[in-house]
Amino acid sequence: MTEQVIVALSTCPDEATAKRLAEVLVSERLATCVNRVGGVASTYFWDGRLQDDAEILLIIKTTAARLAGLEARLQALHPYELPELVVLPVLGGNERYLQWVRTGVGENSEGE
Repeated sequence: MTEQVIVALSTCPDEATAKRLAEVLVSERLATCVNRVGGVASTYFWDGRLQDDAEILLIIKTTAARLAGLEARLQALHPYELPELVVLPVLGGNERYLQWVRTGVGENSEGE
């Protein structure tokens, strides 16, 4: 059976944190690729107050098999008390790219 590719989303308070998290997730083979998207404005309630903050969005490509490890590592390293983690299934796409994602988080992965 082919491993399910997923996309996970998380936000970070600044570029330095986003870069560090991306590097750890990829180097530990919990993700094949992490995009860092700046210029994200987030509006939400926290501590009973309306918040409006600039954030960096992480778009994390991995597999369902790596999700538990990714979540644990994100919890351990993230500066937020409650880090965002939203997971979306990938229903299709360039199969060669999806296979690259699968290979990148495999135990013996070398990437391409």
